[in-house]
Amino acid sequence: GMSLSAGSSPLHSPKITPHTSPAPRRRSHTPNPANYMVPTSASASVANAVSQPPSTGQVIQKETVGGTTYFYTDTTPAPVTGMVFPNYHIYHPAAPHVAYMQPKANAPSFFMADELRQELINRHLITMAQIDQADIPAVPAEVDSYHSLFPLEPLPPPNRIQKTSNFGYITSCYKAVNSKDDLPYCLRRIHGFRLVNTKCMVLVDMWKKIQHSNIVTLREVFTTKAFGEHSLVFAYDFHAGGETMMSRHFNDPSADAYFTKRKWGQHDGPLPRQHAGLLPESLIWAYIVQLSSALRTIHTAGLACRVMDPTKILVTGKTRLRVNCVGIFDVLTFDNSQNNPLALMAQFQQADLISLGKVVLALACNSLSGIQRENLQKAMELVTINYSSDLKNLILYLLTDQNRLRSVNDIMPMIGARFYTQLDAAQMRNDVIEEDLAKEVQNGRLFRLLAKLGTINERPEFQKDPTWSETGDRYLLKLFRDHLFHQVTEAGTPWIDLSHIISCLNKLDAGVPEKISLISRDEKSVLVVTYSDLKRCFENTFQELIAAANGQL
Repeated sequence: GMSLSAGSSPLHSPKITPHTSPAPRRRSHTPNPANYMVPTSASASVANAVSQPPSTGQVIQKETVGGTTYFYTDTTPAPVTGMVFPNYHIYHPAAPHVAYMQPKANAPSFFMADELRQELINRHLITMAQIDQADIPAVPAEVDSYHSLFPLEPLPPPNRIQKTSNFGYITSCYKAVNSKDDLPYCLRRIHGFRLVNTKCMVLVDMWKKIQHSNIVTLREVFTTKAFGEHSLVFAYDFHAGGETMMSRHFNDPSADAYFTKRKWGQHDGPLPRQHAGLLPESLIWAYIVQLSSALRTIHTAGLACRVMDPTKILVTGKTRLRVNCVGIFDVLTFDNSQNNPLALMAQFQQADLISLGKVVLALACNSLSGIQRENLQKAMELVTINYSSDLKNLILYLLTDQNRLRSVNDIMPMIGARFYTQLDAAQMRNDVIEEDLAKEVQNGRLFRLLAKLGTINERPEFQKDPTWSETGDRYLLKLFRDHLFHQVTEAGTPWIDLSHIISCLNKLDAGVPEKISLISRDEKSVLVVTYSDLKRCFENTFQELIAAANGQL
């Protein structure tokens, strides 16, 4: 195979936004909570602060590096009198603005929401899916630098002659792992395509520079014979769990019934309303905001989308859209006789706006039949009856020929304040996910604690001492493990309480002075220790294991 794009792998793909929209600098800064509590004086100027000697609250620090001694003033604010921060980690209650957004539960939740967990598990399963090479021999084990290919859609039969209606070539799609960075990518293969000129790679390089939340990023393009014939392969970012807008919204044959009658009044029942199968207008506007944002970025970069079609728009989660397969038309239809490969982009950009109008109209009708020329009048009547005038005007503007070149920015006034609604929804969703992430921070800490405890308890032998785990500090940790997991009720049945386990682990991690009674298994002895004693035993024992593992004992 021959790599055609500028970078030899996705590792070399430029990860920058178009020059008109520079990516913000990311700052890694952990604020000191005391900074928000230290009183400051607005009247003290910066010059005075520099020229005056350090106040009594400041400390001059001394540090020697390479024989040179440096003196500097420690500007860390001194703690305010009466301010006490906890010296341990524990689960904190949900933030009020998040708590009021979520349904109340009868018990506190230590884990992320079930819906989010299930979605992440499904994505993980799809990402890790593999095929049995013996059952599908048509899929090669390796293509260029990619391996572990997994078909993402039914493979076309080997004797297929007809071509797809989108690209004019037979295509197939695979998930694959790049051996250079071990990341999953989506490979779109164009069957039987022989590339005769690499001038089109100028456009590919332009596509690779586009990073947008509503566009599936193109990483590289290469030719290969791994499938037994000349093929052109486009490598994109892989978004697990995505489905096309076609399969999400246009898979119901009954939705076309309103447009298959000869006259408007011959369908059964009243005119279709939103409660009778039409999409909510808020969802349609959410889609419009995302698709127009993608088009704006593409057009600003001097390119054209050319794949604004329900079969090429991916939906992930509930409402997240991404435009897929960008750049393919630019390669397949590249005209070598054109001196300027961007000469026709303005024409293609106008076609993008018409395609966006068709997608919006199809969504409003909840049927692809609504965008057929003979059904346009019926479709617009349907939109007029069920949706706002802004949505109708937006569709008419996109589908109507104008005497001037149109821009995607022209529809911004029609979107209006609905943009703020989408921004607010995205930020509220971000708050909920951050709250779930905060729980997993604590869960990860407790898991590491249990992992360390598991390496100590019941160890058969250490330094040729078979009784090591049953003596000294290790015996205390063994009894603590029983206190955590093996308690029973008065009736002798197991006592299972997750709150007890989490509370005890947090106290151990903090080393609080609270006392705890540890009872031996034969119930003949009771040891009263503090959590701080247990933490000291725990840390010393684990460090002993680490030293032995590193050959220091």
